[in-house]
Amino acid sequence: MKRKVLSQMVAWNQRKVRKPLVLMGARQVGKTWLLNEFAKTVYGENAVYVNLMKMRALRGQLEVGDITPKSVLEKIGIALDVDIVPGKTLLLLDEIQESSNVLTSLKFFNEDMPELAIVAAGSLLGLAVGRAAENRSTTNGENPNESRGSFPVGKVNLLNVFPLDFPEFVRAIGKNRLADILESGVPSASVPYAAELAEILKRYFLVGGMPEAVNTYADTNSMRVVRDVQTEILSAYDTDFVKHAPLSMLPKIRLLWNSIPSQLAKENKKFIYSALKSGARAREYESALQWLDDAGMVRQVYRTRTPRLPLKSYRDFSAFRLYMHDVGLLGAMSDLPASAVLEGNEMFTNFKGAMAEQYVLQELTANGFEPCYWTNDAGNAEVEFVIQGERGVFPVEVKARINTQAKSLKVFRKLFSPPFSFRTSLAVARDGAEVKDVPLYAFGPAVGKLVNMG
Repeated sequence: MKRKVLSQMVAWNQRKVRKPLVLMGARQVGKTWLLNEFAKTVYGENAVYVNLMKMRALRGQLEVGDITPKSVLEKIGIALDVDIVPGKTLLLLDEIQESSNVLTSLKFFNEDMPELAIVAAGSLLGLAVGRAAENRSTTNGENPNESRGSFPVGKVNLLNVFPLDFPEFVRAIGKNRLADILESGVPSASVPYAAELAEILKRYFLVGGMPEAVNTYADTNSMRVVRDVQTEILSAYDTDFVKHAPLSMLPKIRLLWNSIPSQLAKENKKFIYSALKSGARAREYESALQWLDDAGMVRQVYRTRTPRLPLKSYRDFSAFRLYMHDVGLLGAMSDLPASAVLEGNEMFTNFKGAMAEQYVLQELTANGFEPCYWTNDAGNAEVEFVIQGERGVFPVEVKARINTQAKSLKVFRKLFSPPFSFRTSLAVARDGAEVKDVPLYAFGPAVGKLVNMG
C-alpha cells in the first residue's frame, strides 16, 4: 500500500525546524501502519516504537513523576533496553491518548529537545484537541493542562490522516499505471480508460478507503468478506462510543451517527434534527455532534448563501449537511447490497446521489479543501460543494449519472461569476472556459491541480 501522507511525513522530517509530529484521524484509517512504514523507510534500525495501550507497565511508570524529556526517555530506555539518541533516533509513540502525561510532555520535547524526532498517533486525539481549545477559552489565561485538556496545542505539528482516496485505492489493487494517470491531474488523460475506471469506481463506492477493507478486497476480491470487515469496524466505533463518550451523551451520539444514511437519502440533504426524534432541537445535540466531529468520524458541510473569499467567513452555521468519513462505511451502514451498485439497479439509483456526494467530499478533503454547499434564497437552486482557491470560489456540481444538465450551476454563475465551475459525473472530460467537466473517477487530483493553476 502506498499512502501520499507518507511523503508529507518525509517532508516534515527534512525540515530544519520541526515540532513533534502528531497524526490525527479516525480510528483504523492507518495511523499505526504509517508510523511503522515511516520508521522503516527513513530511519531503519534507529527507531524506537512504543505502544502505550499494550505496554501497560511502562504506561504506569510514565503516568507518575515529572514529564521532562530526560525523565520520559529514561523510563522508555530502561523498559525497552534501548538508547534513544537525539538527532539520530526516531521515537514513535502510538496510542498516545492512553497517557495524558506523555501527551503533555510533547510540549517540553518541543521546547527542550527539538533535535529528537518524535511521531505520535492515537485514536480519538481530536477529542483532546477539542477539550484543550475549550479549556483555553474558559481558563482566563491559566494553564489549560491543569484542567481537562492535556493536548499541547501550538507545540506540535498536526497531520491529518484520511481513508485512502480513489487514486490510492486504484494503486492498492494493483492498477499502478491507471493510478499514475489519475494522479497526473489531467482529466482528459483518463478518457481512453473511462469504462475500466468507472467499473473500479463502483468497487470503491463499496469498499471505500479504510485500509483493512482495501487490503481485504485486494487479497480476496470478495465484497462479502469486505462487508464483514466493515461491519467489524462499525462495531468497534460503537464500542468507542461506550468507552470514551460521556454516558449522558451516548444516546444522542448514536442517534446522530445512525441517522446519517437516511439524512443523505433525502432529496434535500440538509440535516434535520426533528428527523432524529419528534421535537429534537439543535441545542440538545450540539455537544454530541461536536464529539463525533472531534473523533474524525463525521464531516459537516455548512451552507453558504454568499460564497465569497474567505469562504469560512460566509458559512451559515444554522444549516449543514452531515457526511461520514468513508463512502464504504456509508454503504455498509446502509446495508446496501453489492449487486445494487455493481449492476446499477434501481435499488442503488435512489441512493446513488448520496454515495457520489460522499465520494466527492472525500476527494476534496484529501486534497486539502474545506467545502461549503450553496442554496439560493428561494430554495430552488443548489450546488453540492463550493471550494476556495486563490482567485475566488469555485462551485462543484455533482451528478451521479452521465447526464450533465446543471441548471443550478447556471444560476450560481450568473449571481457570483466564479473564475470557472466544476461539473463532475460519469461523462467524459471537457475543458470548457466556463465549466470544466471532470469525470468522477478523475475528480480529486484534477480539481486540486485546476484550482491551484487557476
